[in-house]
Amino acid sequence: MKRASRLLTALPWLLLALISWQPSLLAAPIPGLEPTKSWDLDGYIKYMGALTSPDSVSNSLDHLLHQRFNFEYRFDRKLSVNVSMRNRVFYGDRADIPGYGDAIGEDSGYWDLTSTWLDSGGLVGNTQFDRAYLDWKPNEFDGGNWQVRAGRFRVNWAMSTLWNPNDIFNAYSIYDIDYEERSGVDALLVSRKLGFASALDFVYNPNSESELSSYAMRYLSNYQGWDLQGLIGKSGFDHVIGAGFAGELFGAGFRGEFSYFDPQYERWPIEKTAMDVGQVGSPVSMNMLAPQALSSTSVSTLEMDYSFSSARNWMVRGSMLHISNPTESDSALLYLNLPLTARTLSFSQWTSYLDVSFDISALNRVTFSSSYYDDGSYFVGASTNHSLANNWSLLLVLQRFDGSSSSLFGQTPSSLGSVQLKWSF
Repeated sequence: MKRASRLLTALPWLLLALISWQPSLLAAPIPGLEPTKSWDLDGYIKYMGALTSPDSVSNSLDHLLHQRFNFEYRFDRKLSVNVSMRNRVFYGDRADIPGYGDAIGEDSGYWDLTSTWLDSGGLVGNTQFDRAYLDWKPNEFDGGNWQVRAGRFRVNWAMSTLWNPNDIFNAYSIYDIDYEERSGVDALLVSRKLGFASALDFVYNPNSESELSSYAMRYLSNYQGWDLQGLIGKSGFDHVIGAGFAGELFGAGFRGEFSYFDPQYERWPIEKTAMDVGQVGSPVSMNMLAPQALSSTSVSTLEMDYSFSSARNWMVRGSMLHISNPTESDSALLYLNLPLTARTLSFSQWTSYLDVSFDISALNRVTFSSSYYDDGSYFVGASTNHSLANNWSLLLVLQRFDGSSSSLFGQTPSSLGSVQLKWSF
């Protein structure tokens, strides 16, 4: 039955591909609008070494070799295919933990596009396709405004740059320094432009467990220089409604997002294990307990940034996050390593963030950042990104997680240091 259900879900995607291949849809290229070639290939190779120094236990040292390909092929000016894969080899204390290779090999998508092909002697090798989609714009140069995208891709509905309550399909952790592309989802997107800076989007994100499937519609517009959006739909077990804005206020960037989550059930279904629900990024992944009582919650954020006209290009950014009914976490380790959702961006009601960044030179930028949780936990960090040569960069990061003795971070305080060398092609 599950195979039949997946086949039925995949049929619209297959039909879309077949329709797109019909010769009647292939128009002659318009001079000056066609790319010089039909394909692009880029990517990078980077090495990252990370030292974790908990206050109460021994240090751990980990190494990561990370290689990425981004490939796009354009069949014509209407249809293209994008495929991106990342290959990672882990070595060190974390890779030596039993079951680590299995955990890295978990794929939360509808299709399993992740494989751990090496797990031996403290070495773990993993390959993941985090982008694989068809993009069809049937009338892009003929005055039409439709777009259809199907496969695995990122659904970026964020207005803010830090916390994103409107990012209901693929939220991320602000402490992840190695995954700048961010994760994607298996989905079908249908989009219709309605005019200048206005659009209507519909996204369907299937799940092998039908009650966990997600879908939503977003209306995006612009009014007197302000980007505005509203969304409504279903995210996992939750019905959700949200809104966001972005613009300028007294010369500063000003952005905000709000989402309200209303669960379908009073408790998580007993047959769902914590890992099953965690794979789709539900709040229960925070404490790995099931079943758990469900309640409605609102998640909202306000963010401002200001850039100073100076030789150093100073910029200050601050943000506040509020969750009316946050999901508690049992440990900092789970919170920092398990998938987050737009519902579980923090474990406390109020969270604040501040960073300051400036250029030391034209090739080197430094950032100091901090966040504070109302349970007494705090984070402080510093990073510097240096351009070594064409296509070569060096990133150095220091992070400290601490707090009062009763706070989440204060129970297991730790320091982390990372160095990342990257070559892009």
